[in-house]
Amino acid sequence: MKKLLVLLLLPLFSYSQIDIKKTFKFSTFYAAVNGGTSISDIETYSVTDGLGVQTVQTPYDYNLTLGIRKIARFGYENKANTFYDGTESNYSDAATLGKKTGTEFLFQVDYRRQKGVEYLDQHHFIRYVSDDGCGKKFCIKHFIVKAEYLKDGFADVEYFETSQRYKYNIGKLTINAGAAQRLSEPYGYDPLASWKLDNGNIHYTYLALQEGYNVDVYHEMYYNPNGDIVAYSSDVWEQIVIPEVLANYTEKKRNELNNRLQHSLVVGLDYYYYNKNFWIHTWANLMPYHYNDKNEFSYHNYIDGQWLDYSGGLIFGQKINKRLGVFAEGKYNKYWNREWYDFKMGVNYIIR
Repeated sequence: MKKLLVLLLLPLFSYSQIDIKKTFKFSTFYAAVNGGTSISDIETYSVTDGLGVQTVQTPYDYNLTLGIRKIARFGYENKANTFYDGTESNYSDAATLGKKTGTEFLFQVDYRRQKGVEYLDQHHFIRYVSDDGCGKKFCIKHFIVKAEYLKDGFADVEYFETSQRYKYNIGKLTINAGAAQRLSEPYGYDPLASWKLDNGNIHYTYLALQEGYNVDVYHEMYYNPNGDIVAYSSDVWEQIVIPEVLANYTEKKRNELNNRLQHSLVVGLDYYYYNKNFWIHTWANLMPYHYNDKNEFSYHNYIDGQWLDYSGGLIFGQKINKRLGVFAEGKYNKYWNREWYDFKMGVNYIIR
């Protein structure tokens, strides 16, 4: 695995001819902790052997962020805060091209708890965009190379991706095409497929027995692998215990598989226009063809033929007059059978 990552990253460092001091100049290192109250306590009632009250408490939310970034701000991006606090959401970070040529990067780790659930999110990338007007002896023009690692616990997606593209400018529009390599778990793999009956249901009790659970049908007592009683009725067994068994089994089987390397063709476009009263920045990427290595866990086995993976974003703003302005920002991603996106839009009106 380590050798593979080195081979994928080698072109990035070869083409960028990195000067360490110059590369990190004007970059920002940041570390921040944010927290706040989560959802309020919930009281549940029961009437078994008298009235019972149980209070479900959700611990406070927090977010610990550690990162370093060097990404030139676009014209529409104002530095609203004196310091980076780890809560910033820069949609333009997802664009294929930055505002400037050369090397830009982001390395950020977020450890968070949201509504009682803990996530470890990571987003790292390093990107080199050639200067098409450079006069250096060893200057490679019209070239983009990027390496990226994303782990989004909320969206349940994780992958490492590299890409090498040729770019061509048509005014403010840039089109690009090349190859992409993605390393990820075998998305599409269904560990429960082998347990499905002809009618589409899951033979869940037998699966639970294989996982170490025990069932005393006569006394309606159900035991976990440690020998503890987890249910006293078939209703509790089917509605509460079995969903947990299936979830744990699915996660275990997914974790047992090695990551898969997927080679794909990629085409994309970027468009950026800005003045103080109107701006638009949009980008899109499409992977229309993916090499089939005939592996048992290849995504090709879970769909019919080829498929389309794509991503894109839009940042738009207009000041209609001195008082009124509108804006819309968002990004969308679909890789394999995973989707993740976010957006915001609104109106500003200044009362005078």
